Amino acid sequence: MPQAGSSAHALASVRARARSNNHRATRGRGTPPAGVSVNMRTMQVYLVGGAVRDRLLGLPVHERDWVVVGAEPQELERAGYQSVGREFPVFLHPQTREEYALARLERKVAPGYRGFTTRFSPEVTLEEDLKRRDLTINAMAESESGEIVDPYGGRADLEAHLLRHVSEAFVEDPVRILRVARFAARFASLGFHIAPETLELMRRMTQAGEVSALVAERVWQETERALGEAHPEVFFETLRACGALAVIFPEIDALFGVPQPPRWHPEIDTGVHVMLALRYAAKIAASVAVRFAVLTHDLGKARTPRERWPSHHGHEELGVALIESLCERLKVPNGHRELAILAARHHTLVHRALELKPATVLTLLENCDSFRRPERFAELLLSCEADARGRTGRENEPYPQAAYLGRALAAAAAVSLTEEDRRGLVGPAIGEEIRRRRLAAVTAVKAAAAAGASGE
Repeated sequence: MPQAGSSAHALASVRARARSNNHRATRGRGTPPAGVSVNMRTMQVYLVGGAVRDRLLGLPVHERDWVVVGAEPQELERAGYQSVGREFPVFLHPQTREEYALARLERKVAPGYRGFTTRFSPEVTLEEDLKRRDLTINAMAESESGEIVDPYGGRADLEAHLLRHVSEAFVEDPVRILRVARFAARFASLGFHIAPETLELMRRMTQAGEVSALVAERVWQETERALGEAHPEVFFETLRACGALAVIFPEIDALFGVPQPPRWHPEIDTGVHVMLALRYAAKIAASVAVRFAVLTHDLGKARTPRERWPSHHGHEELGVALIESLCERLKVPNGHRELAILAARHHTLVHRALELKPATVLTLLENCDSFRRPERFAELLLSCEADARGRTGRENEPYPQAAYLGRALAAAAAVSLTEEDRRGLVGPAIGEEIRRRRLAAVTAVKAAAAAGASGE
């Protein structure tokens, strides 16, 4: 196993490493700047983390991170590397812009994920650096010669499809709860599961209050990435399994155990329904904004008084305030917030689209600002489709409402007034005439839909 300082490495080794590693990097990307000449005879460079893991899994490698052992910050700076680390030395390669971090140790000194002190020096070994990482599958490295350095059994855990913590130091950083949940979402389709002892550590961390110390920006960063994974529902199910969902997303946690009418929801439980709907949204490759809207569309059902269960009349508007509170707390982007509120407020109306009068359909299009924002209205329809199909046994049922409302919007949006049409119309009368014609266009779409349904 390579150790710090065991062989001479000039800056050319970085160049060779970036050009000829097993990840098929573009030739010449690691070339140092012209004229650079610096002594780095004790430096060793290792590819680490996700790039090693994903290559061993046969997955595409999208970004590469490097650890430098046996070097001082000044050596990399003299070689043209740009320092970007505030709390510990991280540098950007002058050509590839990939991150090179000096090997380091961390020590917990305060609650939360920022409560660490960091120590780095040429004496810190690769094995010590890898030990501070979260999961064994992320604690592997690859040497310049292509040798896999695996001191904590990451390769065996890959083969066993196991997400297992590296050491007891796992409990020191609450972000690791979110990361493990996200990796569970990413690799669920490959059969990965969380080691029981790791899940127990996550429970202990939650009970100790570590999760409460997470800052909003980091929570949303991990959540947004998790929503984009192949099985985002696993992220939230994992957080629930360790108790963290009730702390981070109490609005979502409150949905579990809330019943719905079996006639419309064979799965009955609202929390289960939301997870099924989120799974469907991922299946159709919906955007993260749509997935967030699906996640939050039924939050109002947790506010229904128990004596009214399983009915949830009025849950649509009740959910809006909860979405606004959640988005404010976690600093969710405005676009996600707006779509989520539209989905909460209008999803039941969209489901009933084929029954609605043309005037009600037109009002729905207006209230959703669909004439100015047709692309957002299309995302609303996707959210509603995921809601409708996120029900046990109904995943493949048709959802003609989306196409119907799409045709109604297209017909109404095509309405315009010529100069001749505008003659004699002033101010509000122009808008009233446009609306009258739009209503006629929607009425024609409804008539055509009814004729098609009756086979005429």
